[in-house]
Amino acid sequence: MNDAFLHCAKPVDEQVDPIDLEHFLPYRLSRLSNLISRGIASAYQAPYGLSIAEWRVIAVVAKYPAINASELVHYTAMDKVALHRAVHSLCAKNLLERRKNDRDRRQQLLQLSNNGRHLHDAVAPRALAYERMLLSRLERQEIRQLFELLNKLDSGVSGTLNQQN
Repeated sequence: MNDAFLHCAKPVDEQVDPIDLEHFLPYRLSRLSNLISRGIASAYQAPYGLSIAEWRVIAVVAKYPAINASELVHYTAMDKVALHRAVHSLCAKNLLERRKNDRDRRQQLLQLSNNGRHLHDAVAPRALAYERMLLSRLERQEIRQLFELLNKLDSGVSGTLNQQN
């Protein structure tokens, strides 16, 4: 067992109550994100053989063509290893292309290939329909509030992460 863990662990006689997961925001957001990702995956997993990570990369590169790796990490918020695997796989499937950055020869830029663009254009309407179905449970004002609250949480988390780095 990790020594650092032993030093911070409470003695057995000082047991901590379990976290109330139904009211623990990180758990609720993670669970909801996983459920939504699995639900929307039916639009691309079986028909196109894509993983959730691969679709996320395709969606981001479609929105931000000629993106570099560090920007892709920022926009996807994915682990670098998982992101590297997804990019490698998409290049091997001829859905993503790498090209040299004319301004910085050390960098490569990523863009969708013609096949990648066609795949995106086939899946995106189904993804947007799934989003509409999810949001149909909310009133227009609730949708606005939801996105305002998500933006506040996002900027708060991003600010905290930037301070830690």
